[in-house]
Amino acid sequence: MTLFRDGERDFTGYGRNPPDPRWPGGARLALVVVLNLEEGAEPSIPDGDEASEAALTDAIPGEVPAGRRDFVAETLFEYGSRLGFWRIAELFEERGVRLTVNACAQALARNAEIAAYLRDGDADLCAHGDRFVRHYRMDESEERRAIARAYDGIEAAVGRPPQGWQSRYSSSEATRRLLADHGGFVYDSDSYADDLPYWMKVGDRPWLVVPHSFTHNDNRLATAKLGTATDFYEHLAAAFRVLHAESAKRPRMMTVSLHGRISGQPSRFEAVQRFLDLVGSTEGVWCAGRSEIARHWMATHPPETAP
Repeated sequence: MTLFRDGERDFTGYGRNPPDPRWPGGARLALVVVLNLEEGAEPSIPDGDEASEAALTDAIPGEVPAGRRDFVAETLFEYGSRLGFWRIAELFEERGVRLTVNACAQALARNAEIAAYLRDGDADLCAHGDRFVRHYRMDESEERRAIARAYDGIEAAVGRPPQGWQSRYSSSEATRRLLADHGGFVYDSDSYADDLPYWMKVGDRPWLVVPHSFTHNDNRLATAKLGTATDFYEHLAAAFRVLHAESAKRPRMMTVSLHGRISGQPSRFEAVQRFLDLVGSTEGVWCAGRSEIARHWMATHPPETAP
């Protein structure tokens, strides 16, 4: 397989002959569940922004005009870290399923209890930026500083650094190169292009991409593309059944993305419980942190032998 350079578009990928991931224990399907910790990092007037962030909440975007505080949106975000995070994290702890926490550094700085929980636990850490910023609007020096702030802030809060990176909004043309230059990251997830990790070139260096999912994501609930917990469960279960069936022939990876302020709401939480019931009753599934996926791929399919 040709390693495309960062910025070049690849419409072929692995094609009809994807590599065998050789997941540990002979698993057919690798499952990554990401819990996005964003609450406290979103735009808000108290933090000097022009407007409150209402996206991916039950607030009505645009209801409160820019320049005025939207207390519905603000308190819905607060619910995500005050309660929703714990509801989800404790469920995964009880089930013995490892979470990948996509953390904004400012969110961790504002919740010492969550930071301590992550410090004492084994959740996988991925940097989700310092706060909600649009990297595609930044010049390189500004973006380089933003990446460093996120990395350093997470390490300071938790006592260990993040292994990967995922931009809160679209990355810029320079993001991947700046991540490689930083030296502290193993992979990025600024892609939605595949059901398996893949290598690409950043300058003359190979770089690993572990794709994220915008489809198996509870943002479908917050944007009213899906209505209820039952809808979300069926949405995830359908994807899981298809990927698990395909993986009998070609092993796959599935990523699910959750938010405390969305799936942590009682009316939606049942979907997560039911999905973990399905996963737990299915053989051949490796529930892994995203950095575990990255490390495994590096060892099993290093870039010089990538098909």
